[in-house]
Amino acid sequence: MRKILIGIVVVLIVLAALAVVKVMQFKTLLASPWPAETATISTAVVHEESWPDTLSTVGSVSAAQGVQVAPEIAGTISEIDYDSGATVKQGDLLLKLDTSTEEAQLRAAEAQADLAKITAERQRKLQQDKTVSQSEVDQADAAWKQAEANADNIRATIQKKTIRAPFSGKLGIRLVNLGEQLDVGKPIVSLQSLTPMYVDFSLPQQDFAKLQTGLKVRAISDSYPSNIFEGEISAINPDLDTGTRSVRVRAKFENQDGLLRAGMFARVTIVLPQENSVKVIPSTALLSAPYGDSVFIVTPDKAGSTNLTVHQAFVRTGRTRGDFVSVESGLNVGDKVAAAGLFKLHNGLTVFENNQDTPKPSEKPTPPNS
Repeated sequence: MRKILIGIVVVLIVLAALAVVKVMQFKTLLASPWPAETATISTAVVHEESWPDTLSTVGSVSAAQGVQVAPEIAGTISEIDYDSGATVKQGDLLLKLDTSTEEAQLRAAEAQADLAKITAERQRKLQQDKTVSQSEVDQADAAWKQAEANADNIRATIQKKTIRAPFSGKLGIRLVNLGEQLDVGKPIVSLQSLTPMYVDFSLPQQDFAKLQTGLKVRAISDSYPSNIFEGEISAINPDLDTGTRSVRVRAKFENQDGLLRAGMFARVTIVLPQENSVKVIPSTALLSAPYGDSVFIVTPDKAGSTNLTVHQAFVRTGRTRGDFVSVESGLNVGDKVAAAGLFKLHNGLTVFENNQDTPKPSEKPTPPNS
């Protein structure tokens, strides 16, 4: 029993010593300063710019002239004089149908017309000598004119079997082959003029009073996201759609480079003549969430201090322009906001400002292809 008591005492002494050591370690740890949580950000200053009022919508590109070339008369293809994707001028030969039958008929009709002409001239000479009556002369003239009309009808048929480009433009893919029997109206190739091009779009009736021909229009296509096409309103429908209460508008684009093609989807911005002053920040400074948009305002942690902290502020945004967005409320001109690294920020966090490696925002960004 005595040995057991001695063992218990020894264990208690060891535990007490360990407790004293741990208490001293905790005191030393609490006495040392804790490292403050910080983050490195880039910043931007809220500034004021003059932006023109705009209307935004979506539209569809259409050609000033576009058609599926097709024959007016049925026949067999005897000659093809175009390649798929070729550029043609008005009047260029595209295709010929077999006209051997019509050409034979034309020779017979021309011979008949020549004979009718000779007969009519002979009748006029005889009428001068009072040998024939005036009615016989009139009948001969009518027969001559009828023979000429028959020949002209055959010539028109031959001409319709020679298919030419109705206007200058770019051809699509060839849809027929040599020797094929064509029916009336069967397409042989698509022909589209590439300059100018139109973009058709609709706007609600509340914007109708703002529209007028000549207003500048900008269009962006997903096919060329870095290109901004410049045009102007060329026509406005005088009536509104009774189902949607919207007005149909057409803008004209010169399209000298031929990039816009019929059927393309385009995002359209109409530039109105009046301009307004707006508060502007980079769009990267905006933190979007289901409950609203917000920014982090950068301020000194106290008066006269060089240390910077951030606090979150909710804002109401307006229009966008390139890499910038306008702010309608929640910020003042001159406020400094965090422009990068927003997801690691929270209220009261100490931050360091570093703007050296941050890309500069632009009103007309041209990002590389991804």
